[in-house]
Amino acid sequence: MKIHFSASGHDEAKLRFARLTERYGQHPIEDADCIVALGGDGHMLHVLHETLQHNLPVFGMNCGRLGFLLNHFASDELVERIESAETAPIHPLRMNVTSADGSRHEELAINEVSLIRQTHNAAHIRVEVDGKHQVEELVCDGILLATPVGSTAYNLSAHGPVVPLGAGLLALTPISPFRPRRWRGALLGETAKLCLSVLEPDFRPVSASADSTEYRNVRQVEIEQASDITLRLLYDPGYSLTDRAIAEQFLV
Repeated sequence: MKIHFSASGHDEAKLRFARLTERYGQHPIEDADCIVALGGDGHMLHVLHETLQHNLPVFGMNCGRLGFLLNHFASDELVERIESAETAPIHPLRMNVTSADGSRHEELAINEVSLIRQTHNAAHIRVEVDGKHQVEELVCDGILLATPVGSTAYNLSAHGPVVPLGAGLLALTPISPFRPRRWRGALLGETAKLCLSVLEPDFRPVSASADSTEYRNVRQVEIEQASDITLRLLYDPGYSLTDRAIAEQFLV
């Protein structure tokens, strides 16, 4: 098996990278059968974004702290682990942003697309789903749309629901909502098309982020699942994202 290793900048990841490449070799990504990511969840997301065009499966090993998206680290029997791994197919979100100057930008998000107020003024955002206005004016710090993979990240911290992989759902979660006071978000079908319009954008500026890529002073953000793109994450049997998403809901 031809493996391309990618390590984060942390010392532990770099040490393990040196050990693994000495043992298994380091193949150019153009010739590789698989990518092994060494680091934390942030590096895993970076690898998925940067290697998208190569359409290779990614087996992550945790060299960070939480490592929700990764397998445990072990240098032995790596090829055998990859060959017996379960595949988790995931689709990113496609974000289309219209900025205050009229420019358009498109980005992909594996975890979530989030809108956040830029100043002390609360954001006022209109929420439209499949062409229908569902919330005329959400007064909040922000709002996000999370994939099942991202539902245990920022979305969970914002009190959004955990979405198991394969549920066919996306989590729409407000961030510190003030009005409507009782609205706590919604679960949308994976084919839903979401449009978020920023009200009073000059007085209440808002930024939009697709994972770590941010655009400031946005006026409108359209989001939908990029069903034409499939990323393949590899996991040890019994250690899949679905198993961990279920377990996450029982943590106290």
